[in-house]
Amino acid sequence: MRLVLLLSGFLLLAGCSDDTTNQGFAGLAEPADASAYLQPRPGDTLVFPEDYGPHTQHRIEWWYLTANLKTGDGKPVGLQWTQFRQAIQPRSPEIPSPEPSSWTLDAAWMAHAAISLGGEHRFAEKLARGDVGHAGAEPEPLRVWLDNWQLRQQKPGVWHLSVHAREWGYDLTLTINGDPVAHGDRGFSAKSASGEGSMYFSLVDIALEGQLTLGEQIVPVSGKGWFDREWSSQLLKTGQQGWDWFALHLDSGDKLMAFQLREEEGGFKSGTWLPADGEPVPLSPDALELKPEEFRHGHPVRWRLQVPGYGVDVSVKARPGNYLNMGQFPYWESPVDVDGSHSGVGYMELTGYARDGAKD
Repeated sequence: MRLVLLLSGFLLLAGCSDDTTNQGFAGLAEPADASAYLQPRPGDTLVFPEDYGPHTQHRIEWWYLTANLKTGDGKPVGLQWTQFRQAIQPRSPEIPSPEPSSWTLDAAWMAHAAISLGGEHRFAEKLARGDVGHAGAEPEPLRVWLDNWQLRQQKPGVWHLSVHAREWGYDLTLTINGDPVAHGDRGFSAKSASGEGSMYFSLVDIALEGQLTLGEQIVPVSGKGWFDREWSSQLLKTGQQGWDWFALHLDSGDKLMAFQLREEEGGFKSGTWLPADGEPVPLSPDALELKPEEFRHGHPVRWRLQVPGYGVDVSVKARPGNYLNMGQFPYWESPVDVDGSHSGVGYMELTGYARDGAKD
């Protein structure tokens, strides 16, 4: 589950013609015929490796990695990398990309990166317009880039991620284990009771090894990661205020993805249970419970998460610190620890909460 609301951050790319000055990016993003965008529907399926690449007929998409790592002396490290694509106009995949010299604006791109270590959270954001060479994505061999931030395939099953921000960065080798996990109905992930949704799959068993650069310091790290791939053409449904998303690596070998989209009265929940031995199981809204139990910086940082059908009753808690990503649209992105019926680690993303927490 990712950050549709973050698309407001592309406002910086919108002031490129006089007739969009007062509309901002939202006005620029609407084509003359909004129905020209494709919208995922039940019955749609995933196709590999094509679905690692861009979906130029869809409005929004993202590539997203979170990782729970440790330094050589055992200190926990959280790491995030995300790249977003926002279509300005849909384009059929049969139509080749325009020449960079035409300065076409069919899409805009945004990338986020973060390192969380010892209670200190470092975050950076990059923006670029599409089709001029500064940002893009290719499915085979996989390559996703924005300037000098790049995820690329080195060989089958092995990727390299390189991010260099001001005074910090990371270079990591990702070894992909297992097949992609399709969420929902063969990859169609409902996001409301009325059936709107997105296409969504994950790689949930990734071994990472490499190094962080923190000023003049080089820090070797290793651990495990979770990679999400999602695309749609629909923003949040009217009445939905934001979402809470969890991806958990349990010490039992099981894994769990769960999310909810909040509304004034209740909301919509979904998830996937990934047993250590066996096939992924889609979780219906009544199969899981999410309850916030502690707040920090205006955000619920400790949750009780239950999946009664699989004996899961855990506390999911962010580590000490402020994990607000202070980009164009602030949101919470933190590593978490899990205890209770199961122990483990994972990541939590929270959006749509009061911006006042960003000042705490």
